[in-house]
Amino acid sequence: MFDFNQYLGFLAFLTILTIGFWLMIFLMAILPYWIGGSLYENWKLKREAKKNEREEA
Repeated sequence: MFDFNQYLGFLAFLTILTIGFWLMIFLMAILPYWIGGSLYENWKLKREAKKNEREEA
C-alpha cells in the first residue's frame, strides 16, 4: 500500500507546513508590536527633543 519513502515525504510535507504556519503566526503577532514600539520610541525622542529645544530658547 504505502512504502517508506512515501511516508517520509508525507512527514516532510507536514513538517514544512507546520513550520510555515507557526512562522506566519509569529510574524503576524510580533511585527505589529515591533513596528508600534519603534514608532512610539521615535515619537518620544522627537517630543523630548522639542522640549529641550524650548528650554534652551
